[in-house]
Amino acid sequence: MAAPASSPSFLGLSPGARDPAALRRRSRGPRNRKKGWKRWAGPEARLGREIGDFLEDVTLQQRATGGLIAEQPDEGLFFLDTGNAEKDRRLNKGKEKPLHVDLVLQPDSKVPAPKNILAHQVPNGRKEKRRREFWAKRAAVGVFPRGERRLRARLQRGGGSTPKKTLEKGRSDPQRGFYDIWGSDNPLDQALVGQDSWFLQQTKKLRVKRPARLQTKPSQVPAVEVIAAGGSYNPTFEDHQALLLRAHEVEVRKKREEDRVERQLQIPAGTELPTAETVFQEQCEGLLEESEQEEEEEEEEAAARPQDAPKAAPRREKKTEQQRRREKEAREAAARQRREKAARCRRQQLFRLRWLRRQLRRWEAEARRRREEREAKRRAKDALPRRLGRLKYEDPSMEVQLSEELAESLRTLKPEGSVLRDRFKSFQRRSLIEPRERARFKRRYRVKYVEKRSFREVTLDPRTPPSAAPQ
Repeated sequence: MAAPASSPSFLGLSPGARDPAALRRRSRGPRNRKKGWKRWAGPEARLGREIGDFLEDVTLQQRATGGLIAEQPDEGLFFLDTGNAEKDRRLNKGKEKPLHVDLVLQPDSKVPAPKNILAHQVPNGRKEKRRREFWAKRAAVGVFPRGERRLRARLQRGGGSTPKKTLEKGRSDPQRGFYDIWGSDNPLDQALVGQDSWFLQQTKKLRVKRPARLQTKPSQVPAVEVIAAGGSYNPTFEDHQALLLRAHEVEVRKKREEDRVERQLQIPAGTELPTAETVFQEQCEGLLEESEQEEEEEEEEAAARPQDAPKAAPRREKKTEQQRRREKEAREAAARQRREKAARCRRQQLFRLRWLRRQLRRWEAEARRRREEREAKRRAKDALPRRLGRLKYEDPSMEVQLSEELAESLRTLKPEGSVLRDRFKSFQRRSLIEPRERARFKRRYRVKYVEKRSFREVTLDPRTPPSAAPQ
């Protein structure tokens, strides 16, 4: 048997019907105050809730559509979409279907914002109005404020008219003249022409000479380096293989360096490893005193060695007159031969001019080659980052993708690297800042672990480690 409609357990199907169970569950407010004792009780409360729901519905319709939906025409609520653009334009009276992007950008509320009355108010408006009316009455009888009286007196002293100054052309005027602020013909410095240099220096009107070192950059490396063609999102096969080859060479170089360090640190083949006995023997070297018997044996061996007797100096015999004369003649003959050879060589130099010219050209070419090598080394050294701190500059890892990692479209492209890190490394490479490393956290105090009292009172499984909490 169906329940009658008047029964409280009947579930209504009308739009404004409510759940009977929800009606029985009354939301009680705070009862610690008198105003909450009879809150939401009785038919008046239900009527108030219905009126509140109705007003909220009306406010929502006004905010969403600008008015009640029942009063809106069908053209303002619906749009006919048949799939044919011409037919849709004819059925919708020339209106086109708005795009979703335009709908998103539209304001959420159709209700205009309330007028800000304070924005149209003038501070002390009534006072200023009374002041203007007062001086208007005084001006009728020929009495003016002090500022206006002084202005009239100045106009009378100047003959009733003041010469108008020619207006200078503004900064945004394209017809204005241009000048170099660092040039000698700067119009801003015309007033300082002829002044004493000491006066200009003390009044800080003399421009400080810019040092020549500030004109040169610390590095000739460009600020923004363009990545290789193989690093683009859609590279050609040749460019991508060339980039992979560069990355492979970098990795091979790192591997060789690691292998070299390992070879230097490893123990040479055939070397016996130290044992406990050999280590103890090395530590005891020179600590044990020699016995008296060994000392006596050393003294006997020293006494048994034959001592070297001093050798007598050789005896020099006196030269005769004939020997001295022959030595003198030999010296004169050798000097005469050297003079004749030098003269003969000077005569032969006349026939060596062509060879000397070739030799001179070779020397100049070699000097030019060495000078160019030094210049190339200097330019290469200037391109490298300088040593500004205790750390050396390290090149960042190359951002390269393998052939199977290349994206097919821009939507599936994954970003790599960081713009902030790239700019930071660029500053270090151009010697604008020194290479740095991230500061590591260092605890100043010793961490103390204390077992809580609550864990002591509980008997734990012996396999479970005791819980500890840092203080």
